[in-house]
Amino acid sequence: MSTPAQDENLQEVLQRARACRLCEKHLPLGPRPVLQAAASARILIVGQAPGTRVHATGVPWNDPSGDRLRHWLALDKDTFYDPRRIAIIPMGLCYPGRGKSGDLPPRPECAPLWHPPLLAHLKNLELTMLIGQYAQQHYLQDKHKTLTARVRDWHNAPAGFVPLPHPSPRNTLWLRRNPWFEQEVVLAVRQRVHALLKKPD
Repeated sequence: MSTPAQDENLQEVLQRARACRLCEKHLPLGPRPVLQAAASARILIVGQAPGTRVHATGVPWNDPSGDRLRHWLALDKDTFYDPRRIAIIPMGLCYPGRGKSGDLPPRPECAPLWHPPLLAHLKNLELTMLIGQYAQQHYLQDKHKTLTARVRDWHNAPAGFVPLPHPSPRNTLWLRRNPWFEQEVVLAVRQRVHALLKKPD
């Protein structure tokens, strides 16, 4: 016998996720879950958590980090923001607040609560980009590896997963020190993304 949760469709899960108030008392700007998904999506982007600009607009990756990510993938905004093609589900759906050296980590309650019911409806996924250490540690379960080591060894990640550094301007120095990333990894991921987007529905 199925449970009510199993009987939900994706739109119902998205509606519940966007109405979530679980961490409200911990969120300095209040809850505003930001995500996009459709059952037909073949690509999933798992980042960290919205920043203040994304919180203000409600549009994922609507900031300089998103500009760099779209440049890496060679995608225009119409394609990037088409949930039928690309799902965007961060580790934390809401802006977590600011710490001493930048935004706080995603709230720990969020991904365990919302990722399983959302991913249960994303059965067409063929590529999941894990952007930043929080997404990688959650999905790759290799906490002893550094982000640089994971990204350098991207071709040995579990099938369907690609670890990437965060495209934040804060990581510009890392990108300068690791030119192989844009020369090798970005080109390979870009080709994979465009190949999936060209596949017939």
